[in-house]
Amino acid sequence: MGNPMYRQIAEDLREQVESGKLRPGQQLRTELELRERYSASRNTIRDAIKWLTSLGLVETRPGQGTFVAKKIDPFVTTLTDDPKKARGEQEVMYGEVDKYLSEGAGRPRTPSSPPPQLELQNASGEVSVQLRLPEGAPVISRHQKRYIDETPWSLQTSFYPRGFVAQGADRLFEADNIEEGTVRYLADKLGLRQVGYRDLITVRTPEAAEALFFNLPQDGRVGVFEIFRTAFDQTGTPMRLTVTVFPTDRNQFIVKVGEVPELSSDEGSATS
Repeated sequence: MGNPMYRQIAEDLREQVESGKLRPGQQLRTELELRERYSASRNTIRDAIKWLTSLGLVETRPGQGTFVAKKIDPFVTTLTDDPKKARGEQEVMYGEVDKYLSEGAGRPRTPSSPPPQLELQNASGEVSVQLRLPEGAPVISRHQKRYIDETPWSLQTSFYPRGFVAQGADRLFEADNIEEGTVRYLADKLGLRQVGYRDLITVRTPEAAEALFFNLPQDGRVGVFEIFRTAFDQTGTPMRLTVTVFPTDRNQFIVKVGEVPELSSDEGSATS
């Protein structure tokens, strides 16, 4: 038994995408034009588009039409790092975004982020649990939108006990990047030495604001990684919780244990 009509149409359109006849970002013909071109019903055309959408080859924008999906060369991030190393807030969280590991390998990537948005909140849920604070305890949140090569890369929010400011770490509540890094700043101001951290990694569907920022499909088919990193001081007490959201369509991660060589471009993108 041959392929149903919708699959034949989808395969033809897929060949046009993969051959470059239909370029990333290019709009497909309208539904009426596709019906006329393939002598097919409206439902058949819609089934073909749904199948291409499930493969991530096209995306439908309400009120605009269907477009060839743009593929982003993955951002490959090393999660493991020296926990005692001080990093500026403009530097990349969770180690360095290594490089382009598929086409264009070796080309540097440029991270950027506007100054953080500050807020005084009451600890609840995971924030309360990870920082070992009672529900409702005051915490400072520092939220940043993060980009690489001007492409939205991650959303990051760091939470600190409100008492740190009262003890003298008042820059935590200033809308400026702490260029020497919060690890060094808290060590200098409060004598808190970060000796380790723990990562909890989950996957979920994006919230509406996240989908809008990352330009993800609103139907939730592209998920997000959510990483809860809890940092501990020399007494084993949590000193910071950083929650970072990464879209799954453009991020890959590396974990290093022991002495291992640098990753080569041939070993890079796991999906290439």
